[in-house]
Amino acid sequence: MTEMKRILVTGATGKVGQAFIRHLLTDPQFAKFSVRALCHNRKLEPSDRLEVVGGSIERQEVVEEAMQDVTHVLHLATSKETPETIMDVAIKGLFWLLEACRTSPTFRQFILIGGDAGVGHFFYPHPIPVTETQKHSAYPGCYALSKVLEEVMLEQYFIQYDFNGCCLRAPWIMEKDDFKYQLSFGEDVFGGPRWRDLVGPEEAAEYVKTGTIPVMLDPQGQPVKRNYVHVEDLVSAILKALDHPKARQQTFNICMDEPVDYGELAAYLTEARGLPSVGIPTQFYSTWLDNNKAKLLLGWRPEYDLKKMTDAAWDYRRAENDPRIIWYPG
Repeated sequence: MTEMKRILVTGATGKVGQAFIRHLLTDPQFAKFSVRALCHNRKLEPSDRLEVVGGSIERQEVVEEAMQDVTHVLHLATSKETPETIMDVAIKGLFWLLEACRTSPTFRQFILIGGDAGVGHFFYPHPIPVTETQKHSAYPGCYALSKVLEEVMLEQYFIQYDFNGCCLRAPWIMEKDDFKYQLSFGEDVFGGPRWRDLVGPEEAAEYVKTGTIPVMLDPQGQPVKRNYVHVEDLVSAILKALDHPKARQQTFNICMDEPVDYGELAAYLTEARGLPSVGIPTQFYSTWLDNNKAKLLLGWRPEYDLKKMTDAAWDYRRAENDPRIIWYPG
């Protein structure tokens, strides 16, 4: 008889959660898996192998109920720059999850999706490639601090209890037309920086009209290199890590092979789509996340590079029932 496995997914309604669940449930390789989605503010539609439970991970009783008969956990839930909730959700919630896993007779593996916020990404100079041994260095704000604390807590469970888990450390995660809108001078900009705030509303309005692309410049006036990952590549890494013996108690950088150089990005958009660009001085620095450990130990390879990421975003057309909504600040 085939052993069935149940994976609990927190943050299941986000871009990574939805993409992961879709891939897991349609890939014959994972036919023995079912999913329990822990949803808080938004809900998914249940199906034959998808069970949906409600509640917040900040509540111990919610976590303990959700963990019944669970073999694997994919932890995606976070709170971004919301000081009033972030410690309850990100830190206390993770603690309840880890404790429930530690004492569960069915538990097998925990996968945490971390972030390059925990190593400061472009806020601090990184003169050499950032590997998984890089010292934690949160940038100002509560979100980056929470990503450091999550990784440290998981590492301590490795030490304290010989816990089977791993951390997949991802930079900014892109899907659909996200990559296009992170370059917008308009109010519809996705994430940061808010380019219009750096140039003023009148100048920004002109750039919107012409489709001008901002080129982020570091304090020396050089184009910044910034790390990204497409959601499809991150999901493929999660699937590689599931039950992989070499994932045990490891941290992996999951990102594009090379960071996006804003100068090269602008040049490609000029060549391919005739879009102008303008340099924007900032206080940010280039960072190069090294993904070789994931390639070596997991056999994972990203499919998206600068051109594929760009073309996918510019060619994407949203359906009327798929509006652009940002569910969290920051």
